Amino acid sequence: MKRTARPALGTILFFAIAFALGIYFTFAAVQGDYGLFRRAEIDAEAKDLGIRLAAVQAQVAEMENLTRRLSDDYLDLDLLDEQTRSVLGMLRSDEIVIR
Repeated sequence: MKRTARPALGTILFFAIAFALGIYFTFAAVQGDYGLFRRAEIDAEAKDLGIRLAAVQAQVAEMENLTRRLSDDYLDLDLLDEQTRSVLGMLRSDEIVIR
């Protein structure tokens, strides 16, 4: 009786499954919902949102300043005059308008 040395089917199946799982988990680690590419997207989005937050905070500070300047405690007459003329659409007699 002659025996041939061929690999067992179980061994080939084991390594095929292990290889497929390795490929799957590698793909998921790079491209998945929690992968490296998604992390890079989240970091870039966080940077953009940080810039937008700084711009909004600057606008809020400016609006708070204008609100404080028009409050009862601190009334800036020049700002009040400017806002009144802007709303009413009126000009002073010494004002020049360039269009």
